[in-house]
Amino acid sequence: MKLPWKRIRRLLPALALAAAVALPASAASAATPATTSQALSSSGWNDFGCRPSAQHPRPVVLVHGTLGNGVDNWLGLAPYLVARGYCVFSLDYGQLPVVPLVYGLGPIDKSAEQLSAYVDKVLAATGATKADLVGHSQGGMMPRYYLKFLGGAAKVNALVGIAPTNHGTTMSGLTRLLDYFPEVRDLIDETAPALTDQVAGSEFLKRLNAGGDTVPGVRYTTIVTRYDEVVTPYTSGYLSGPGVRNVLLQDLCPLDLSGHVAIGLTDRIAFHEVANALDPAHATPTTCLSI
Repeated sequence: MKLPWKRIRRLLPALALAAAVALPASAASAATPATTSQALSSSGWNDFGCRPSAQHPRPVVLVHGTLGNGVDNWLGLAPYLVARGYCVFSLDYGQLPVVPLVYGLGPIDKSAEQLSAYVDKVLAATGATKADLVGHSQGGMMPRYYLKFLGGAAKVNALVGIAPTNHGTTMSGLTRLLDYFPEVRDLIDETAPALTDQVAGSEFLKRLNAGGDTVPGVRYTTIVTRYDEVVTPYTSGYLSGPGVRNVLLQDLCPLDLSGHVAIGLTDRIAFHEVANALDPAHATPTTCLSI
């Protein structure tokens, strides 16, 4: 059914808001098509023949962000971890039928079910009893639903969130405009529910964070940047509870100006902290010179 033009004009300001929420995250996806899984396997990434070593006994599953995918989001971090001896895997989740190449737009609880199935696949292939999860943006928050409600805590040792949307975002106050345009909120809920699920104060986030941010038996690390223009305030990415370490990038290197996209795609200081979180027994100090 086509919307009447008068109604469309009334929705334009809020549609612009939806674009403001979505577009910064979409920059995390490269302009080129996703690399084939066969090519990734030949480079040691998404190689289901990989067997974890005694030094790194758990496979690492990378979880992309909103409007990302399992390849483009990890062109920096995946090779970084492979070179350090990890078995590394990544998945696509939250696909919409009419949106190719970029994902993470579907209902977050359903995306968590996809993650659950993928972790089971990785554990079966590698013979490991537990995995470590590393996620960017939505990918740093969504696994918490898996851990809390889908039995993931028994299968996961650590969750590392890079600029995660753990307590939602206000987009510097822009998301409050949705309160004045309920039709647009409903439209986004119907067409790309992951966007409104990540707005601060959403029903999804209330359920996720009720009763505490963490579950027993899992180590949590968040890595955030003061210059995050998507997750605002940046402190909303922090977690509270046992087994949590919250890291501000600028405490490690005051010269680091990475925003929401760069911290997940190219920031070697953040990558070094990911490696420390995955193997805390052999962690080394992170500085501006870390590689």
